[in-house]
Amino acid sequence: MNKRTAMSDSHLKHYEGEDRGKIMLFTLSTCMWYRKTKELLGDLGVAFDWVDVDLLDPSDRDTITGEIKKWNPANTFPTVVINDEKCIVGYEPDQIQSELHKWK
Repeated sequence: MNKRTAMSDSHLKHYEGEDRGKIMLFTLSTCMWYRKTKELLGDLGVAFDWVDVDLLDPSDRDTITGEIKKWNPANTFPTVVINDEKCIVGYEPDQIQSELHKWK
């Protein structure tokens, strides 16, 4: 099991970039706000992991949904968790940039 989430590494996708700590993006593959958030993180040049929750099999989806609800009880997308300290829900570029600036 991956210490970042309660799922196996095979479900995670990774974007290479500057290490700013543990950045996890929970998404739905069809969400335009996810695409914008992923593009923002890529433009900022930071490394991050993500998972498309809607593409998981039902048992993994239930596990990940439980993980997301720890940070975002409404279970909405995208959900960004930064260094197990900060959760940003939705496409919030200013909040994401501000938080990532703290981890330089």
